[in-house]
Amino acid sequence: MIDFLNRNIFQPYPELLIFITVAFGFLLGKIRYKAIALGAVTGCLIAGLLLGAWTEVEINGTVKSLFFIMFLFALGYKVGPQFFRGLRTDGLPQVLNAVVVCVSGLLICWVFAAMLGYGPGLSAGLLGGALTQSAVIGVAQDAIGTLPGLSSGAAKHEENLVAIGYAVTYPLGTILCAMLLANILPRLYKKDLAAESAQMAKELDAPDNDPDLAEGYYEVVLRAYTIERPDIVGRTIDDFENQQKELGHRIYLTRVRRDGQLLDHDQQTVLREGDIVAVSALRGSLVDYDARTHIGRETDDVELLGYETETLHVVASEKAQLGRTVAELRREPFMVGVYIDKIYRSGAEFPYRLSSKVERGDTLVLTGPKRLVDPAGAALGKPVPTSFATDMIWVGLGIFLGGCIGIPALTVSGVPISLSTSGGALIMGLVFGWIRGKYPTYGNVPPGAQWFMDTLGLCMFVAIVGINAGPSFTSGLSDAGWGLLVFGAVATVVPLIVGFLFGHYVQKMRFPLLMGVLAGGQTTTAAIGAINEASRSQVPTLGYTIPYAVGNVLLTIWGAVIVLLQH
Repeated sequence: MIDFLNRNIFQPYPELLIFITVAFGFLLGKIRYKAIALGAVTGCLIAGLLLGAWTEVEINGTVKSLFFIMFLFALGYKVGPQFFRGLRTDGLPQVLNAVVVCVSGLLICWVFAAMLGYGPGLSAGLLGGALTQSAVIGVAQDAIGTLPGLSSGAAKHEENLVAIGYAVTYPLGTILCAMLLANILPRLYKKDLAAESAQMAKELDAPDNDPDLAEGYYEVVLRAYTIERPDIVGRTIDDFENQQKELGHRIYLTRVRRDGQLLDHDQQTVLREGDIVAVSALRGSLVDYDARTHIGRETDDVELLGYETETLHVVASEKAQLGRTVAELRREPFMVGVYIDKIYRSGAEFPYRLSSKVERGDTLVLTGPKRLVDPAGAALGKPVPTSFATDMIWVGLGIFLGGCIGIPALTVSGVPISLSTSGGALIMGLVFGWIRGKYPTYGNVPPGAQWFMDTLGLCMFVAIVGINAGPSFTSGLSDAGWGLLVFGAVATVVPLIVGFLFGHYVQKMRFPLLMGVLAGGQTTTAAIGAINEASRSQVPTLGYTIPYAVGNVLLTIWGAVIVLLQH
């Protein structure tokens, strides 16, 4: 019988300790208050510290590095298209604000660390937790390992302090960021986020009853009607659909049954009395149109309505369509009968509006009849058929090349400075993600695989970090003292205030958009959730994606920078 209370049970089987730590970590991560959750990453780190302190098991460093380098490549791959897009003119204000937040965050953490006499380990932990960037842990530990003059024991101690500093400051940093952006700043400035978000949505889009509002996707219905109205008889399908567009309806006749036979679709087909037509429309348009009154009685025709439909993912890449709004695309002939169901940007669903511009690398989810969807997909970019197979040649080559460019080091005042293999993997992930956005036929990494490398890769990494740091957690925390928590809270708030003042008074950003920009610049996912909840809208997310991409890159690099500054 297995004695689970024996602390030595995991000594011969450390791999089992990793998995039970991750299980407990994800369970802890589900602890939630309103829109703020502890999160799987923090949960795994806390579980690792507790189980590591109990079991005193050491996990091989190669295993830890494997998961971390995989995570960084996936992170770069996900945000690559958005990162490079943000460097263009239209995204520069958001990029600039993110840079202000990240640089001020580095400076305040450096000042506090120097004032409190922290070494490189606690300094990096303070920065990673206060600025809510988990990747700092691995980058800082890599940088500590290359510092000259440190014995292996001293280096290991400093590496453990990174995890301890992060674990102490991250939860409060996340809570403060969410509260400041979703509640405190709007109240101080007497701003109603919900009202301002609704106003922005109204300005960005056309009428209130447009189906793009709220959820940002089309609810498509398919019905069959018998033509009885004389004003439709004798008109072509094309003429009928053009009239509906002039009236503001998106209603299409996708198939016709005549005298019991299904006709081949032709826009020039002349409609006759008694024809049964398949009508494809947005639910709102069909309700407003009242098809029974304007066409005839509704009928049920399984064969007529049972034609092959398709949901196609298309990566926007056709130069002629890039930079155009959703509203402009909807008016194109190739979009007749085709609906944009969703748009994904930087790996996440993007709450688009009619005025939203389609950018290179966006994934558009098109729905409609297969005969119409395929040509529409080809006109917009590169159709990407659903595939669950990961292109491991692409992933393996990207991580290898990234590691290679990260190995060489410059020496400044006797200190070797390099990207490290992890930093190189991040840079190459950005490049490979950008290439994938531009040439989407290469490097398929489906969402499930991205989640595995990104989320699970990071959670596995921090779980191992926690296990290894567990035995020294109590002594390390006592060395840091309460100052770590207090100054960590201040280091969370100051960069956000600086970014807010710059965005509000200098850049004149709209309040809901600015809140999203600040959440993205500090890469706090919980904050954008809280902001959206307070806004009762997805509008703030429009300012989140570009700063999130920039913040992920800069804050990750800061992990190595602060180690060098405090050495």
